[in-house]
Amino acid sequence: QEQLLESGGGLVQVGGSLRLSCAASERTFGYPTMGWFRQAPGKDREFVAAITWSGAVTYFADSVKGRFTISRDDAKNSVTLQMNSLKPDDTGVYYCALRRGPITTAGNLYDNWGQGTQVTVSS
Repeated sequence: QEQLLESGGGLVQVGGSLRLSCAASERTFGYPTMGWFRQAPGKDREFVAAITWSGAVTYFADSVKGRFTISRDDAKNSVTLQMNSLKPDDTGVYYCALRRGPITTAGNLYDNWGQGTQVTVSS
């Protein structure tokens, strides 16, 4: 099974930026979809962003549109989430995930998950 390792989380002030990276232990070539999810304290996990293998299609949650971008580098077996104009509501543990299927926002359809990285946005 793929091992995923997220990095780049931390503490940032409102309006700041963070760049999350997710490295896969093996080739991501066989995973058409790569995504990011997050979970805030006391809340359910929610979809943040996803990208297809070609990078041609991306999905974003309404709450992050215009502020977050997602990209992938299959040569490096990685996916990146660039987060700008961060808000306190963006606080949570961020998880990357892989899916052997079409792009979707449904977390239960993803096959592999990382351990998560904490993002805290302070006001």
